[in-house]
Amino acid sequence: MSRLSLLVLCAVMSISCHKPVAEVPETLQEDTTTAFEVCLFRPGDYGSTNWRIPAILCLSDGSLLITCDKRKYNENDLPQDIDIVSRRSTDGGRTWSEPVTIVEGTGYKHGYGDAALVECANGDVVCVFVGGNGLFASSQNDPIRSYVCRSTDGGRSWSEPEDITAQLWGSQALNSMCVNYRASFFGSGNGLRLTRGDHAGRIMFAAAMCRLNNNTLDNFVVYSDDNGHTWQVSDRAYSGGDEAKLMELVDGRVLISVRQSGERGYNYSGDGGATWGTQGRWQCMNTNACNGDMLRLSASDQNGKCNILLHSITNSMQREDVSIFVSYDEGETWRDPILLFDGPSVYSSITRLPNGGVGVFMEQNPDGACELWYKYLPPSQLPKCGDYKK
Repeated sequence: MSRLSLLVLCAVMSISCHKPVAEVPETLQEDTTTAFEVCLFRPGDYGSTNWRIPAILCLSDGSLLITCDKRKYNENDLPQDIDIVSRRSTDGGRTWSEPVTIVEGTGYKHGYGDAALVECANGDVVCVFVGGNGLFASSQNDPIRSYVCRSTDGGRSWSEPEDITAQLWGSQALNSMCVNYRASFFGSGNGLRLTRGDHAGRIMFAAAMCRLNNNTLDNFVVYSDDNGHTWQVSDRAYSGGDEAKLMELVDGRVLISVRQSGERGYNYSGDGGATWGTQGRWQCMNTNACNGDMLRLSASDQNGKCNILLHSITNSMQREDVSIFVSYDEGETWRDPILLFDGPSVYSSITRLPNGGVGVFMEQNPDGACELWYKYLPPSQLPKCGDYKK
């Protein structure tokens, strides 16, 4: 896709965030062939000073579910007072429900944040997140805590949070390797449910754990074979890691993509995420240390003519120019970035709609503080098998 066509795409998608939240022009309300965007949260909305940390998931019934941090008094991370809220759309992102509070912060060191989502094989939606102390201030006596909430009605309501901290790290850790850690948090955005092979149905999230005696982060995978009721922890997936995302490949392997400054990190698992190979870094994705998301657009073993993966991330050494990189070789290389926002922008999450289009939920901060936008890219403006040229 040429630079000119990318700029045209951005122009087509331009709708002012200063219009009422979630407003879409009437001409687009029934149109699935045209890109559009909707501002879902901006500073001051719903009584909150700031908003951050987008996650989006298209559920099996075609509805869209988003979560984000309601950072009530400032834009800072935990241990600030933060709520996690969700919204739903049943019309492809054109209109959205009012926010539903998944979990409510009640003061300094009593907030929550960094949510990630997955839909289980039984239709339940599992949301994982953290709360309490800040990551690098966490200790065994005053920890940052990891939680699980569940929705059985597509995100309309949520269970009370279940604290699974002790299972992940510390003296009671499920994996003895994790005894030597003092904190953990999940890579916000999408989790993963496997659909192939012996581990089909397994759900998993990438966690970044902080070592006991310094601030180095390592990645482990937290996974469940019973729709999120009990959990296991993998061997170390990436040493010196950070926020990470997971993708199932057509040959059954699991790919992990890891936030790094410069060349992004990766590794592969051949046993459903339990053990991992030799980590590496992608020279073709050289970006700012930022959180993004991965998505499968096409699979050759699932009615697709070829394999296409998408990866959202900043296309800059600064926090700007969030784009979607494309892989035609199952993540070995990435190319042809599609520009989503020309300017200051940070975290992003992406999902595939039933019509083959892509929904993006992302942070844009042209005026300094983050606005959270939903963007729709129709199938006609996404990569095709015929686009690939070596």
